[in-house]
Amino acid sequence: MVFYRSNEDGTFTICHKTEVVRNTLNPVWQAFAIPVRALCNGDYDRAIKVEVYDWDRDGSHDFIGEFTTSYRELARGQSQFNVYEVVNPRKKMKKKKYLNSGTVTLLSFAVESDHTFLDYIRGGTQINFTVAIDFTASNGNPSQSTSLHYLSPYQLNAYAMALKAVGEIIQDYDSDKMFPALGFGAKIPPDGHVSHEFPLNGDAANPACSGIEGVLEAYHRSLRSVQLYGPTNFAPVVNHVARSAAAVLDGSQYFVLLIITDGVISDMAQTKEAIVNAAKLPMSIIIVGVGQAEFDAMVELDGDDIRISSRGRVAERDIVQFVPFRDYVAGGDSPVLSMARLAKDVLAEIPDQFISYMKARGIKPHPAPPSPDAPSPPVPPQP
Repeated sequence: MVFYRSNEDGTFTICHKTEVVRNTLNPVWQAFAIPVRALCNGDYDRAIKVEVYDWDRDGSHDFIGEFTTSYRELARGQSQFNVYEVVNPRKKMKKKKYLNSGTVTLLSFAVESDHTFLDYIRGGTQINFTVAIDFTASNGNPSQSTSLHYLSPYQLNAYAMALKAVGEIIQDYDSDKMFPALGFGAKIPPDGHVSHEFPLNGDAANPACSGIEGVLEAYHRSLRSVQLYGPTNFAPVVNHVARSAAAVLDGSQYFVLLIITDGVISDMAQTKEAIVNAAKLPMSIIIVGVGQAEFDAMVELDGDDIRISSRGRVAERDIVQFVPFRDYVAGGDSPVLSMARLAKDVLAEIPDQFISYMKARGIKPHPAPPSPDAPSPPVPPQP
């Protein structure tokens, strides 16, 4: 079956083709989803033309007949109104007794509202933003200008630039502006043990920093007190945020973890396992790769082409977005434009990942509270 939307000038445009049902004279086609806009441009009475074909392997499909309907008619659902005679106009002209070439019956019809990312934000869903920074020795000694962690008095290093570019946009969606900030891959005071999820502010009970400026301050402080070490393990920080996300599954909160790293991941199997588990939770992971390392493993974690899997389990959805920082500093753009492009690409997938979680769980946005300027409803008189 081929569905056509009618245009203003009387022409028709194909808007959907069904699958082919073979070896039967009584086909039942599968249900399909189509935006109302694509079907009738939002005009409920606009004609929708449907053609029915007999499929041939060589592509010379035989035209069986056609019928017209409208969104308003289809919306009546399964009923006597939605049984259509399929008519072949040429046969009708030739044969006086010709009635039709069969009938098509509508079996089901449902309308679903598509909610946007902003519908949820307006309805009160909170975005919780956590930062995790790579403190492994491969970054180079912070006191030397060749280090990716170099603390220059004149300009931000790559870590600080990436953090600022992404954080300054995301903080607009985080109402309390308190951001947990973690480090991984360093020996930390006082005893010099290696940690893969230490708080940048030194407070394990509450690793949250106030605003992006607070995160930057804690990052700079940490650089002066910890010893860069290794290996590069992601799983602990992924699991850290996943524990918080697992505690709030009702759609009132969504968690975004930003990992900034220079490199080659050491715990790939554990990280994949952590991501597959996190894909069931209200959570997304952004990885920004700084420096000149090969980031093949990061591309693998970003399940755009092949959905990530662990021990035979495939992630329920793609929750990782990876971008290499060098792609944004090499061009001829000004630093401001480069960082704007970085932020845009880094955050590009978050709304869809967010919606995919809410949709899969059947969570709808709360209605937005009335704006302060809206007139309040009249108070009924007291008896």
